[in-house]
Amino acid sequence: MNLKHKTGTLYMIPTLLGESDWALVLPATVQKVIAENSHFVVENEKSARKFIKQICPDKIQSSLVLYPLNKHTESKDIPGYLQACMEGQSVGMISEAGCPGIADPGALLVAAAHQKNIAVVPLVGPSSIFLALMASGFNGQKFAFHGYLPIDKSEKRQALKQLEKESQQKVQTQIFMETPYRNDKFLEDMLQTLQATTLLCIACDITLSTEFIKTKSVAQWKKDKISLHHRPTIFLIGSSNESN
Repeated sequence: MNLKHKTGTLYMIPTLLGESDWALVLPATVQKVIAENSHFVVENEKSARKFIKQICPDKIQSSLVLYPLNKHTESKDIPGYLQACMEGQSVGMISEAGCPGIADPGALLVAAAHQKNIAVVPLVGPSSIFLALMASGFNGQKFAFHGYLPIDKSEKRQALKQLEKESQQKVQTQIFMETPYRNDKFLEDMLQTLQATTLLCIACDITLSTEFIKTKSVAQWKKDKISLHHRPTIFLIGSSNESN
């Protein structure tokens, strides 16, 4: 990998999905990039500092220059986060969990980097979405990630029915998630809404010691209940006629 450019590079730095040994989940390149740079665009400053300290314990925290990129960030501020790159220094982007740019605001910074002709380098790391898909047994060639479904019960039920229909008609894996503290209620809504023969994969605590990934029919899940409260979870809908 060429780490030197006339302008700095925007490195997309993956983080852990929970409390675990980083050396078991992340490649050494992540540590190298964090050690060599001081400018970081982060989703959450507190967790980003904790992550950086975990990866590089000797790095001086006061040397870090952190820029917030979350739902409160104004779009007009984002291009300024790349000023260090324009001056020849590299910038790292750190998500709250997993890979930046996937299910978080990171894409806005990447788009700005491309407009400024700044090299963007994605580093290898865990993505709960793709790890769940890999372990589901569902179609990995045709899939769609929908993020969070509506909170309103009737709208949520309609959305689930539509995803179930698309999964069956298109032989397409449907992937979505819920806020961890609402997981149990969300699972109950799914079991009441989806057809008994529909296949549902539940993947929670991915890469952690409590990891649980299992694919069963809705009818089977009704018999074998599981508690998902406060456990980061990915849900996937597949159909019994899938062919990868």
